[in-house]
Amino acid sequence: MEFDFDTPVCRRGTNSYKWDSEADGDVIPLWVADMDFRTAPVITEALRRRVDQGIFGYTRVPDAYYNATVEWFARRHQLEVDRNHILYTSGVVPAVSAVIKALTEPGDKVIVQTPVYNCFFSSIRNNGCEVLENPLVYADGTYSVDFEDLRRKANDPKAKILLMCNPHNPAGRVWTRDELEMMGRIAIDNGLTVVSDEIHCELVYEPYRYIPFASISEEFYAKSVTCTSPSKAFNTAGLQIANIFVADAHMRRAIDRAININEVCDVNPFGVEALIAAYTSGEEWLSALKDYLYENYLTLCKYFNEHCPRLSVVTLEGTYLAWVDCRALGLSSEELERILLKEAKVWINGGTHYGAAGEGFIRINLACPRQLLMTALERMVAVLQRL
Repeated sequence: MEFDFDTPVCRRGTNSYKWDSEADGDVIPLWVADMDFRTAPVITEALRRRVDQGIFGYTRVPDAYYNATVEWFARRHQLEVDRNHILYTSGVVPAVSAVIKALTEPGDKVIVQTPVYNCFFSSIRNNGCEVLENPLVYADGTYSVDFEDLRRKANDPKAKILLMCNPHNPAGRVWTRDELEMMGRIAIDNGLTVVSDEIHCELVYEPYRYIPFASISEEFYAKSVTCTSPSKAFNTAGLQIANIFVADAHMRRAIDRAININEVCDVNPFGVEALIAAYTSGEEWLSALKDYLYENYLTLCKYFNEHCPRLSVVTLEGTYLAWVDCRALGLSSEELERILLKEAKVWINGGTHYGAAGEGFIRINLACPRQLLMTALERMVAVLQRL
């Protein structure tokens, strides 16, 4: 079946956070991580059937929801999840916040691997905890884990959680089995729980392979918590649905309690229907999407290499978020974000949104029609060439 990712969809004037947060209608937004593509037709059809019923009261999560989730992760990712280990909530950020609330006390420390998704910082601090950074090492166009530093940080008696991002946002890494085993071993040997944000897990490109942290071993599954959602892969973030996989009964009760304390225990009926449709019938669309996204990444790399070679694009193994090394320009990330918005009318994310380790980098959302991406690249390069 053919899917159309090229035809623009007008989102301005629809209360889109991405498109309507900037008053200037000429700005191209390549910042917040949602896509400018219509979702899979099977999802649209499922939602239309639900709309036709015409009543939108409180929803009960049915067996079909759990079955779709369990079968999807078993079939695609060799992760055997017991349906009784699944807790649902309204999003991965609320999930992470609830997990931190459940597994820490105020004053505890949570290890993150920077540069990293900006909401990790707020989720940690909002729960009265301290961020403990294990900065990633950048060399030869990619990132790796500083395991010696991780051992030192994990040995801190106040460290309680290693909060991972797999695939990693914004570094674009898809951690290998060996890397996951080493991170997990260090964390578990020091009494830490691994909390793995795996929201981008479907957006991985050949020859790389997503490996769920919990799939490494029974021990890793038992001593970890995994947060997932179809929202990034199927562009359904506004439908407010996510899952937490947690095998340990004590942790699961504590997390369930935290979800209720945070009042994120009720979910959107459309999110439930969308997940079932995505996980039962969405694979063909997802495969076509990934091909299109990766071609956008290659397009960006080629254009920068030809027209602005001072920029270096970090190897993209997963996600649709290009991470670009701009340090050769001699400007801060904040300055670059401001200049590109004001002069190029392109809105990107400055690297320091993701911690101090992101200084000198920018993040570009590639999930848009290719012609729109090209227009944005042309505008950006026209400005950057003058710097």
